[in-house]
Parts: sequence; C-alpha cells; structure tokens
Amino acid sequence: MKLVFASNNQNKIKEIQSILNGSIQLLSLEEIGCFEEIEETADTIEGNAILKANYVTEKYGYDCFADDSGLEVTALNGEPGVYSARYAGKQRNADDNMNKLLDALKDKSDRSAQFKTVIILNIKGEQHLFTGIVKGNITFEKTGNQGFGYDPIFQPENYSETFAQLPLEIKNKIGHRGKATQQLIDFLNSTK
Repeated sequence: MKLVFASNNQNKIKEIQSILNGSIQLLSLEEIGCFEEIEETADTIEGNAILKANYVTEKYGYDCFADDSGLEVTALNGEPGVYSARYAGKQRNADDNMNKLLDALKDKSDRSAQFKTVIILNIKGEQHLFTGIVKGNITFEKTGNQGFGYDPIFQPENYSETFAQLPLEIKNKIGHRGKATQQLIDFLNSTK
C-alpha cells in the first residue's frame, strides 16, 4: 500500500518509516510534487493535522495522512502546545524553543508534561483520527543527542533518560508518534 505522508520534515519521515517497518510505502510531499509550505493556522494540534491532510487530498487527490505534535506543559497551562515548533519565534529553532521553555520553568516545581501526536488519515473518502500521548517531565538541562525538537529535555515516565538519550526503537515504542502510528497501522491492517 502507498500513502502520502503530508510532511517534508526528514526527522519525522525517518521516525515514521522506522515504525512502519516496510508495511506501507510512504511518499513524502516532495515525491508528489508538493513543494509549498502547508500553513499550520489552526489553534489546535488536531486542527493542524486536518489542514495538512485535507490540503494534500484536495489539491493532489491522494489518500494521505498528516500529523501534528505538541508538547503540553502542566505548569504553563498546556503551552507550548500547538505552537511547539515556533514557541521561540518563526525561525523554528529547537535550541531556542528549549531555552525559552527551560527559562519559563525555572521557578516552577511542577515539571510534568506530555507529548501529544494526532494523526489524521484521509482514505477512500473518509477521515480517521488517531492520538498518541506520552507523559513525562521536563528536565533541568538538555541531555542527549538523538531525536529532535524537545527530545533533549523530555524524560518519559518510568525512564531515567531523555528521549534524546533513548535508542530510536524504544522511543518509537513508548513515544507519542509511535503510539499514534501504531493505531494507524492497526486500522489499515483491519481494513485490508
């Protein structure tokens, strides 16, 4: 089966491909000739995933899925949430985002947070939603060099390492994107 993954984020594509393990052939936006940036203008994570999936289906006619993820920090009333990628500005710099978050938490004792991924699948004229959540805490400093985004400061529950220290196989198994992607795979397998 071929499906378009509505992303040009190479880190996300690599992570999703490793979870899919060859069960679905992924096509990136670039591979279908979509080079424009799909605006993420919704005010929810779900809304942004819907925008991206619908854009590809409506403009290019492909069955596809799109995801959006966010880090929701309890002490910051769920921030950065839908604005996670551009928390410190339009430059979308991971270090700037982490520095701003660590600074915002410097006087907070509650460091609990969760990563949330929503995947929207447009297939055969229907839309399906899958959500993956992983709970954890924000560390006091960046640790590790694997992964991307906020991985160096997110420590999942029951682990002493950050996402940036864990092997990709473990992150995919316990992580938000892995959980949502597994739901997608299970759904696709059930409709074969």
